[in-house]
Amino acid sequence: MTFALLFDLDGTLVDTEALHRQAFQVVFGRDIDMDYYASQIAGRSNDRIMAAAFPDRSVEEHLALSERKERLYRSFVGRLDPTPGLPELLDWAARHGFPCAVVTNAPRANATLVLAALGLGDRFDCVIAGDEVGRPKPHPEPYLSALAALGGDASRAVGFEDSLSGLSAAVAAGLPTFGMLTTLGEAALLQAGAIRAIQNFRDERLWEWLVARARP
Repeated sequence: MTFALLFDLDGTLVDTEALHRQAFQVVFGRDIDMDYYASQIAGRSNDRIMAAAFPDRSVEEHLALSERKERLYRSFVGRLDPTPGLPELLDWAARHGFPCAVVTNAPRANATLVLAALGLGDRFDCVIAGDEVGRPKPHPEPYLSALAALGGDASRAVGFEDSLSGLSAAVAAGLPTFGMLTTLGEAALLQAGAIRAIQNFRDERLWEWLVARARP
């Protein structure tokens, strides 16, 4: 069985958290500090975010707020730079024939736009988007769907996540997962189940793990 690499999108492949935070601040009509963003927004699905922020609003209103936020976010996206070491990691995976997937709670339109802005639109074998699954992260369904699409198995795969919600999903799917130090500190990532906390994809500990684990 081949080896597979499964990546979250925002905060993992690219640091777009400032753009998301900016869009949420417009929709919420107030400033959002990083503690609130990390604990209440990062990695969560929009329905959960809006329900918590606007408990007196209807489901329809939550949907409208979510759609407004995503339109604002997409309007903020310009040229983006990938997390350091990502192109080299994808090249390594391609040379060895290891399939790669993006697994995100973001809607398909966001994922398509961001991957294009990164110049990575054709580098992934599948993209699992949050608006196309029945149960988004923190449920493991998105990661299980990606593994099924790739024909892989969690015992021969690795995940990369930056949020508590994402780590919960990946770990529940059985994936050994590296935590990205984008919005959370090392202690929080490890407590949530990450096997290592890394700043980017150039971390020597990541490469040592991959070389040892991805052998036939």
